Amino acid sequence: MIVCGDDALAERLAAELVTVYREQVTLVVPPSRRVGAGTGSTRAAALLARMQAALSRNADSSGLDDSATARVVEAAELDEGALAEAGVREAAAIALVHDNDETNVRAALAARRLNPRLRLVIRLYNRKLGQHLEDLLDQAATLAVPGLDPEVLDTSTTVLSDADTAAPALAATAVAGTSKVVQADGLLLRAVERTPPDHGRVADPGLCTLALLSSTTSNPAGAEGSDISGGEAPLLLPDDDTVAAATGRGTVVLETVTHTPSGSAARRLAGRGLPLGSLFSRRLRWSLAGLFTSIIGVTLASWLTAGDQPGGLAGLLHAAYLTLLDLFAIGDPALEEPPARRVLQLLAGLAGLLLMPVLLAAVLEALGTFRTASALRRPPRGLSGHVVLLGLGKVGTRVLARLRDLDIPVVCVEEGPEARGIALARRLRVPIVIGDATQEGVLEAAKIHRAHSLLALTSSDTTNLEAALYARSIKGDLRVALRLYDDDFASVVHRTLRTAHPRALTRSRSVSSLAAPAFAGAMSGRQVLGAIPVERRVLLFAALNVAGHPQLEGRTIAESFRPGAWRVLALDTAEPGERLPDLAALPTHEGVQRAGELVWDLHPGYVLRPEDRVVLAASRQGLAELLGRHPQPGMRTTDA
Repeated sequence: MIVCGDDALAERLAAELVTVYREQVTLVVPPSRRVGAGTGSTRAAALLARMQAALSRNADSSGLDDSATARVVEAAELDEGALAEAGVREAAAIALVHDNDETNVRAALAARRLNPRLRLVIRLYNRKLGQHLEDLLDQAATLAVPGLDPEVLDTSTTVLSDADTAAPALAATAVAGTSKVVQADGLLLRAVERTPPDHGRVADPGLCTLALLSSTTSNPAGAEGSDISGGEAPLLLPDDDTVAAATGRGTVVLETVTHTPSGSAARRLAGRGLPLGSLFSRRLRWSLAGLFTSIIGVTLASWLTAGDQPGGLAGLLHAAYLTLLDLFAIGDPALEEPPARRVLQLLAGLAGLLLMPVLLAAVLEALGTFRTASALRRPPRGLSGHVVLLGLGKVGTRVLARLRDLDIPVVCVEEGPEARGIALARRLRVPIVIGDATQEGVLEAAKIHRAHSLLALTSSDTTNLEAALYARSIKGDLRVALRLYDDDFASVVHRTLRTAHPRALTRSRSVSSLAAPAFAGAMSGRQVLGAIPVERRVLLFAALNVAGHPQLEGRTIAESFRPGAWRVLALDTAEPGERLPDLAALPTHEGVQRAGELVWDLHPGYVLRPEDRVVLAASRQGLAELLGRHPQPGMRTTDA
């Protein structure tokens, strides 16, 4: 397998394929020594150093043998010559994970020309472009190999976004702190951390217990679930006896399984209009309401006191007409009318005098609102319980969209006024503070002292850490989630912040570590629905056909469960010929319903048949064992 990239995702993906899937991997990176390379040479050299360190660390902890290796090839440009040198003609799959969409698209077209049967996994931020690119490359494969199996074609091209893959977990960490969410279009899985129960009690397992947290999570001096922390490490997919014996340890349980309402997009579109409350101030609205109430009162009084006027609806309309004439001072003076009529005329004239300045103020306020509609909104007075989001790059933009889908109030902080997510924040009418989050006064402008949580997602570890420390100095119990790259550095940060603020929740997340399992699964041609972080480990959710897997085929649900490796969670009840190729995709036509539905409350004695398709939770090693021993074409991987 071939991995082409120049950042942390390429490193983690290559390490994942070597150490977990035991694949022969070629890593194609920019040249480390080139005249005039400048920053590029430093970046490439750092990538190679981190790659070697990651492989060595994972080899020590997992017993990596010589059968799985990583070869590094340097290429200034991903043209056909560089891809041929990397072995693309003989490769089974290639992952193009450069941070530049154009580079990945060009390389994908070149790779498809060299090897029409090659499985392509492409990292693209532009989702619309990704959909068109999938169709184009699949058509190219069909033309090059006319008799290509449709099942093989279904997994020939997969487009993923690391930002989309990591966004649900990052948003859930900021909003709920201990909640993990995997969402792939209509499918929503929610996992929740639960604190250790009282002595002599067993924690509620929910639908099932996904993991036991490390035994050091309640110890401020303990590390956050290192993979090599022995018996203190988190345990993925434990059996019931292990859960019952693990007193004093928190658990991660599957709490709810729901489907996202199909009308969410319509609601978002409907919400783009400008509400009345944003056009006029509250004081002006009360003034208008009072004036209209007085005018209605004068109209009713005129109708009731006019004895010689027609009754019923005609009389009411006539009274309203006279009141409007008096209101705008165009009616005849009621000199010969009864005293009641003259008094009502004076009151209507007075209401008219008051109405003119109020209408003028309304017009000026509306014009001012439309003039500033394209400007950046400031956090409103009295705002509290919101999420402060630092950084509106690729990841921050996706997380912002996820938070707004959940109707969570957000205040964004971005240093660059031309950042990628500024346009989305303006369209969603999200308050934005422009400035460096590490500078005094910037976080205060974002109302950090009244915020619910801080989500630091800039591309700089030091900026995220400095902003988190400054925010904690303002509000000691603030919930903080940081985007950090280095695992060792993240563990130190977590331990330090937890020691300094034991009552506050601190989480560190790496986008590349959350996205790498989904990319690795795509290179194996499987449907990985998403990844849930369990401290420093990752639990994967995947869809799998039972046929060809002796660990599942012909076994009951209870017999197929392997503690620490995999566990069947749900069964697709649709007939094999009616199943959607992509289990997580929404219907493409209005009114078309899903071909079947997933059954989650499975009886332990149900026997899995070869024609069944299941959703299972698995560790990375467990999923690699299932995928490596029994290849299974025909399932497309989706980003979560």
